[in-house]
Amino acid sequence: MQQRQLGRTGISVSVLGYGCGAIGGLMVKGSAAEQDRAIGRAIDQGITYFDTAYAYGEGVSETNLGRALKALRATVTVGTKVRVYPQQRGDIAGTVAASIEGSLVRLGSDCVDIYQLHNPITLDGAAPSFTVEQMLNEAVPVLRRLREQGKCRFYGITGLGDAPAVRRVLEEGGFATAQMPYNLLNPSGIAPLPAGSAMTDLEGRIAHAASRDVGVMAIRILAGGALSGSEARSPLGVPKVEPIASGADYAADVAAARRLMPVIEVGHAKDLVDLALRFATMPAQIATAIIGTSSIAELDHAVAAVERGPLPDEALAMIAALRAP
Repeated sequence: MQQRQLGRTGISVSVLGYGCGAIGGLMVKGSAAEQDRAIGRAIDQGITYFDTAYAYGEGVSETNLGRALKALRATVTVGTKVRVYPQQRGDIAGTVAASIEGSLVRLGSDCVDIYQLHNPITLDGAAPSFTVEQMLNEAVPVLRRLREQGKCRFYGITGLGDAPAVRRVLEEGGFATAQMPYNLLNPSGIAPLPAGSAMTDLEGRIAHAASRDVGVMAIRILAGGALSGSEARSPLGVPKVEPIASGADYAADVAAARRLMPVIEVGHAKDLVDLALRFATMPAQIATAIIGTSSIAELDHAVAAVERGPLPDEALAMIAALRAP
C-alpha cells in the first residue's frame, strides 16, 4: 500500500488508516479473536496507521488495540485522542495529562506516536468546543510538556469548528497533525463547494493545514457509513450516526450518496464505497484517510478499493455534476 509522509513528523503512514472507533464498531464490540485477526490482516495489507481514542468505548478500543498489537509484536504508528468533557473544563491541563496516562496503560506503551485533542475549536468556545485562547494558553503548554516527557512523539487536533479559529491554532500552536472531514459529499476542505450547496463550508482548511506541513488525517471519508448508499447499520456499530460537515441527517446523506450511482453504472467504480474511498485517498494534501469497519470483509473491500488507484477525470467530472444542487 502507498505510504505518505505525515506532515513534518518524519513518519510515513499508509494512505488508508485503520479506525478503531465506534461507528464501524469492530474494535469496540467485536470478539477478541476477530479484533486480533483484523489488526493482523490490516498490517499484512500494508496499513501502518491505527487510530483510537478513550472515547471509543471509554477505553475499550485502546485496550483491544493494545492487546492485538502486543500479540503481533507489530511496529506501527498509533494515534489516540483526549476529549475534555464539560465537567472537566475547569482543568484542561490536568485532564489532558491524566488522560494520556490511562491511554498508555491501555495501549501497553510508554509513548504514543500521536496524541490529539478531540474537542472542536470555535470563536465563542461554547462547550464542548474551546476558544483559540484556551487551546494556546491551556492545552498547548501541557501537550508540549507531555512531548518533552516522552509520553507522545507529536500532538495534534481534530480540526472541527470555525475555520478561522482552526487556522490560527494550526499557525501558532505547534500542532503536527489534524484530523479533518473529507468525502464525496463535501470536499470543501480542499475544493470549493458548488454555489447553493447545503453542506458546511470547510473553507479549505485541509489545504491550509497541508500548506503549513501539518499531517492531515481525513475522517468521515464514508460520511459515517452513508456513502455505502444504505441506511442499514451493523450490530457492532453505533445505531445512529450524527453527520459531521455533511447533510441535515444520516438519511439525507444516504440520499445524496445514491444520487452518485450513475458513476457506478457507467463502470468508473465497483460500488459507492469503492468510489468514495478512491476519491478520499486521491488528494496529495491528505496523508492518510481513516476508515473504521465492522468486519474483516469490509476491511478487505476497502483495501481493494484503494489499490485500484485514483478515479479517472471522467468520473470526477460526473461526480461534480451530480453533486451540484
